[in-house]
Amino acid sequence: MKGRDARAFWLFVGPFLLGLAIFAYLPIGWSAYLSFFDARNTVTPTRFVGLDNYAHMLTDEPFLSSLGTFSVFALFIVPLTFVVSLALALGVHQLRFARAFFRSVFFLPFACSYVVASLIWKTSLFSGVRYGLANTVLAVFGVDPVAWTGTVHPPLYWVVLVTARLWLQLGFYMILFIAALQRIPAQLYEAAWLDGAEPGWQVFRYITLPQLRATAVAVLLLNLINAYQAFDEFYNIMGDARGYPPFARPPLVYLYYTSLGSGGQDLGRGSAGAVILALLIALVTLLQGRVFRFGRAS
Repeated sequence: MKGRDARAFWLFVGPFLLGLAIFAYLPIGWSAYLSFFDARNTVTPTRFVGLDNYAHMLTDEPFLSSLGTFSVFALFIVPLTFVVSLALALGVHQLRFARAFFRSVFFLPFACSYVVASLIWKTSLFSGVRYGLANTVLAVFGVDPVAWTGTVHPPLYWVVLVTARLWLQLGFYMILFIAALQRIPAQLYEAAWLDGAEPGWQVFRYITLPQLRATAVAVLLLNLINAYQAFDEFYNIMGDARGYPPFARPPLVYLYYTSLGSGGQDLGRGSAGAVILALLIALVTLLQGRVFRFGRAS
């Protein structure tokens, strides 16, 4: 019986593990290998350069600028996503009717392609011409059309990028919070009511929020990782036939142009930058987990 169970296990899990090894672990390992070589226009380099690629990327001003810009972006988008998704979860969870409908409505954007959503945001909602939805609304109040993705002072392009990111990911984190809310025992709220706790902020602060601690930390960690891995919406909203502008450039977009750009495919330095980015994400994630004591008992 154990032998049959083992065969069944590998029959179902084996193809997934094989695909994961071929399409995930092997490229990650090969990228780390390339980072130690002079890999210009080749994936099979022979000239070993040691840590030279890392030294170059750590002193490369555009790369460091992209890391700094997106550290600020993460500090802004992570708490904003956390607060709004939690508010949506609390609102949907308290509905007495059509709860499944609103869960589906808010979750559907997460299933949408980032590329498709980015193009809708760029060409329909925040188009620089007067026919875009945002400019049409502004025209009602007598405001001239705004070039949303091209205005640097003030940086209005962040309005487009942040709203697109929020629309795409809020539903997913809302579902995580709703699942956590459904696991809170009703007896806790009954005991609080008997003890005279006031419904609203007092119950939320002392009962709901502590019970959401594990989910809240997971949401923060996932949010932070996704912020540094931003690519699709930035590349499709900000990029055009002329390339990508020098502002609002995420690390992955910069590494894309470094590794596959028309100026020369420097896979060694691109891979070194990818390793640095991965280590930075891991470091910040570990620090965040330590601050919030992730995995420990409350």
